[in-house]
Amino acid sequence: MSRIGRSPIPVPSGVTIELTDGHVKVTGPKGTLERDLPRDITIRQEDGQLLVERPTDQRQHRALHGLTRSLVSNMVVGVTDGFTRDLEIVGVGYRAAATTPSRLDLALGFSHPVAVDAPEGIIFETPAPTRITVRGIDKEAVGQVAANIRSIRKPEPYKGKGVRYAGEVVRRKAGKAAK
Repeated sequence: MSRIGRSPIPVPSGVTIELTDGHVKVTGPKGTLERDLPRDITIRQEDGQLLVERPTDQRQHRALHGLTRSLVSNMVVGVTDGFTRDLEIVGVGYRAAATTPSRLDLALGFSHPVAVDAPEGIIFETPAPTRITVRGIDKEAVGQVAANIRSIRKPEPYKGKGVRYAGEVVRRKAGKAAK
């Protein structure tokens, strides 16, 4: 059996879960998340826990078992704690400013500033001009928005300038002069 799929999902107090055919809705203090689930995988709630079960040991069912459990677990964590993704900006004159919680202005060495609008449920913060924090309750959306911001100016291998995830190590190349 899947080691991830077989572990139960604890449901904290203050979180309500509605299970219908192939659909789960999780409501908590930070908001509400909904998701359609694979048809064959079943979820049942008992004793303050969610149990994810699969019908057979077919390869497809085994793959969906752990995936479904992780998706539902991330929904529960999202509505209680939320998710954050930190980005760092490296480069002379590169900076970011959150004009509103849903709009981010970036100066990344282009001839024009780049504006990024947040989708619904995502909030931008700039604790420093070279740091960006992306917050939200949907882990998938937070990661995608952070990846989109990083893709505007990826870290280059010679000087390391660009937008990178916090703690990301950029492999540097020697360059032409150092043979």
